[in-house]
Amino acid sequence: MADGFDKIQKLPDPVPGCPNFRRVPGFKVYCCGQPTIAGFENVLNKVCGDIYPKDGPIIWFNLRQEPNVYVNGDPICARPPNKIGEYAELGAITRDIQKANEEEFLKVCEKRKTENGGKLKAVDINKKELEIEVKELKSLSQVIEGLKEKFPGLVHWRVPVCNSAAPLAADFDNICKTLVGTAINTPVIVNDQVGLSRATTGCVIACLFKEFQISASFEGLVETVPGVNASLLKTDRYVMNPEKDTLNRGEFEVVKELISKLKDGAGAKNNADKIIDLNGTPKTGGTGIKQLRENIAESKLSYEIMDDAAQAFLKTKIMDNIQKYFYLIAFTAYIRESAAAAREVVEADQKAAVALPASGKCSIPAAQLKLGKSFVTFLSENAGLDDLIDTGKGNLQWERDIPPAALANLEGLAAKDFKGNLGKIIHDIYQTAHVMFSDMPQGDHKKRAKYRFASKTLMRILPPAKKTEVEGLIAGNAMTMDLYEILGKCTWAVPK
Repeated sequence: MADGFDKIQKLPDPVPGCPNFRRVPGFKVYCCGQPTIAGFENVLNKVCGDIYPKDGPIIWFNLRQEPNVYVNGDPICARPPNKIGEYAELGAITRDIQKANEEEFLKVCEKRKTENGGKLKAVDINKKELEIEVKELKSLSQVIEGLKEKFPGLVHWRVPVCNSAAPLAADFDNICKTLVGTAINTPVIVNDQVGLSRATTGCVIACLFKEFQISASFEGLVETVPGVNASLLKTDRYVMNPEKDTLNRGEFEVVKELISKLKDGAGAKNNADKIIDLNGTPKTGGTGIKQLRENIAESKLSYEIMDDAAQAFLKTKIMDNIQKYFYLIAFTAYIRESAAAAREVVEADQKAAVALPASGKCSIPAAQLKLGKSFVTFLSENAGLDDLIDTGKGNLQWERDIPPAALANLEGLAAKDFKGNLGKIIHDIYQTAHVMFSDMPQGDHKKRAKYRFASKTLMRILPPAKKTEVEGLIAGNAMTMDLYEILGKCTWAVPK
């Protein structure tokens, strides 16, 4: 499948050949989609600018599960037929598996090109067939090796993760291991196909690691400067906009439980929320396309207007994103704990070189910082967190509760004379819906939500015999749970 497509670019000021490139405000962390060969060089030149040396270290994380080859300089990926144009959730893909898949994909493309007279067949995201005359065919690895001629410090590291759910704990650790030993000003670039969910998640992790470096390196130094309020530098002082609703604030029940179990859990959530905001849209202080926390609330709003099949898919996506948010907060707690430990754990023979005379505290160069333990170990020490999110990520109110008085009224009308009261029943259902969905803005979303509510509520109060009949027809795909179809079944009579 061709990676590029019309309207892939969602952001202003595009970098040629690299979709949705942007910098996270306040960090030398960059996010983007899969570049072309020319796009790689354009990005690296932009990241280095006129100041950072082109032979200096640059870390590039590729978070894609699907392997890539480059045909005439443009990226093409291998996907199963049922994943064309959809999220590429490919299962337990490791770095080694992805590398092996890439090598095999290149061989397959070479073979098909040879058998097809130098042409290669592919599809775009809309499954439209393409036939490309192949002038150049390279694997992603070969492209990276070519870039190292101009950028010898480039480190390209694959950390394949799924789209919606959290990266594995080992994935967090792999990112951290790659960043250990780098300087605070070392550029970090993260990509997926488009520059959306996976890349944004990777950027949040990278920013949190940069905060570990800043906190562990400079806090002791800052505290010695007269008149500087060190608390102003702490992102755990971040305050969420109180006007946002609980979903947009990330106040899920399972997250509240997590906060209660972690040491300074509230500070960890505040810290994570600040970094998530900086990786979000301009509305939350970022430069990106989606905001990981508020995307959950947006999906939940869409859930109310979807049909049953779409709801099943969206429910899984919402729970996966809650899981991701949960582990980002847990990772933040781990990073904060690691920063505090790193300031104290210095080899005796090195302490004199990094200790500040005024306070005795250590100011350790970022490149010398070490993580005392892994995130995997941190989770094992905080036993029960995995079980907590597995059982709690679905703890949301998926449907709005109809007020008891309104439900009693409708059930009374149906029990007394369902057909005779049908007009008033429909009127009262919609009157109830008008009140229940008053928080939604006017428009198609609100209309669909009220219509779906009316369909489900009418189904709920049908007389038992009719309800059994309609349920059987729905189960047999003879009809759907649609208001007008249910009304038709209730009012239409077979001619005698």
